[in-house]
Amino acid sequence: MYVNRLCYFLMWLLQINHWPSGTYLYKPDCRNSCCPNYTIRLDAINYESRKDQRQTINAWNRFVTGPEYRAKAARLCPKTREEKKRRKNHFDLLTAVHDVESSWVQRPTDPRTKRPITPAHEFEVLLEADDYTEEKYQVFENYQRHVHNEKPTETSRSGFKRFLCSGLGQIDQVFDGKKQKLGSYHQCYRLDGRLVAMGVLDLLPGCVSSVYLIYHQDVKEWYFGKLSAMREISLAIEGGYNYYYMGFYIHSCIKMRYKSQYQPSYILDPETYSWDRLTADVLERLSARKYVSMSVERDLRLPPNKIPSIKELKLHSAELTRFSDYQKERNQVGPRHGGDSTSVFDVGMPGIMSLAEVQKEIPLGRWTIKLRSMLVHLEDLQGWAGWDIHDKTSLKAYVAELAAGLGPGLVKQLVLNLDA
Repeated sequence: MYVNRLCYFLMWLLQINHWPSGTYLYKPDCRNSCCPNYTIRLDAINYESRKDQRQTINAWNRFVTGPEYRAKAARLCPKTREEKKRRKNHFDLLTAVHDVESSWVQRPTDPRTKRPITPAHEFEVLLEADDYTEEKYQVFENYQRHVHNEKPTETSRSGFKRFLCSGLGQIDQVFDGKKQKLGSYHQCYRLDGRLVAMGVLDLLPGCVSSVYLIYHQDVKEWYFGKLSAMREISLAIEGGYNYYYMGFYIHSCIKMRYKSQYQPSYILDPETYSWDRLTADVLERLSARKYVSMSVERDLRLPPNKIPSIKELKLHSAELTRFSDYQKERNQVGPRHGGDSTSVFDVGMPGIMSLAEVQKEIPLGRWTIKLRSMLVHLEDLQGWAGWDIHDKTSLKAYVAELAAGLGPGLVKQLVLNLDA
């Protein structure tokens, strides 16, 4: 039950732009960040493959099977004319990702040798618990060293465990009459019995969330980023999760642009938490300015390219105020140093309730807390009533900021653990 609730909680958080990293949870400040992070998800059911994506998986499948196997298979178990035509004119993602798995590969008997024919390589993909193994760590170390240029002293087993092996746990639930896995998993890719790549996934009610991917340099040429993405999209389809969350989309980061190539994708509006299709129009807006909220862009009727002058926009007074606020950057949240620190209420962080809204909509004193193994309310703490919510170093100010990020719905359901 704990894992189940945790998965539903994380699913809710993803939809208000909060993301986990190991045992931490963070929310990016899209307005004030140098590189705004937008949550991006793909409608897996309606996935539209690109030519380069199809070419990648077809090249891998040819490598796994090998020319000798394909020649014999074509002779011993030929496809029908209809099947050949269907495969030529229609890309079937589920067939493509499973075609060369050891459990799917056809092994007819060769009449000449009296033995089953076998592919050039044995390939299997298994969904495993996110447990630590030395085999997984060695792939992680190789990936960090070659891809991220980390020194041996910068990679550790403890860091790997904390980052990629400390997830939600695992549980099975029945959804729509089918058993569905929830929790944190490692999707392990093994070639000839050797682990060559691993996707770190959170399987949540409503999505497959991609956390991280590692692969060994020996398979670098096969573009495991694309291969794993298509495999994870197929998991979202087959498992009934429907959506594939690809983490953050950072338009200013060239290495992130590939995410926009998986369609139909949507980005989360940082201000309203509504989803907008990642179209050419949205991409043009992201290129034209540092921060984009499509709800604001529509309301103010802003063009996709460079924003014109205020006179050209012809906005009334209320819209002018909103436009000015939309364009303005604020100070970022700083560390607590006495009473002069900056809080989230000072920076105009998108999607965050104002202090006035928190005081009006959320009864902070009734928030349940765990203290010395007991469940009580914040208002039961000695001194709570006298603490000043404007004193940025007080517990009341801290929980007000947390509530502003979570919203009334989650505050009602969560227990703050003050024993931790």
